Amino acid sequence: MKPTVRITYCPKCGWLLRAAYMAQELLTTFVDDLYAVQLEPSEISGRYTVLVDDKIIFDRKREGRFPEIKELKQLVRNQVNPQKDLGHSDR
Repeated sequence: MKPTVRITYCPKCGWLLRAAYMAQELLTTFVDDLYAVQLEPSEISGRYTVLVDDKIIFDRKREGRFPEIKELKQLVRNQVNPQKDLGHSDR
């Protein structure tokens, strides 16, 4: 089965649009590699994490920032299809 990406975000912080944008970018880039991208509102304030299956690949609190979309695509690619060429996102 193809992997699922899950983005947990703080709805009280207004991060739904950011999560939706990142989900759209991942679904477009990894159309053949992912089963789904799920958006999950967090009950914990300030949370913004990205997981592939159950492995955290980015945590806003740990990193002290949000991921850049280029960086996020690279992190997802490394988990789901390491040979995939991301074009300009690899440069």
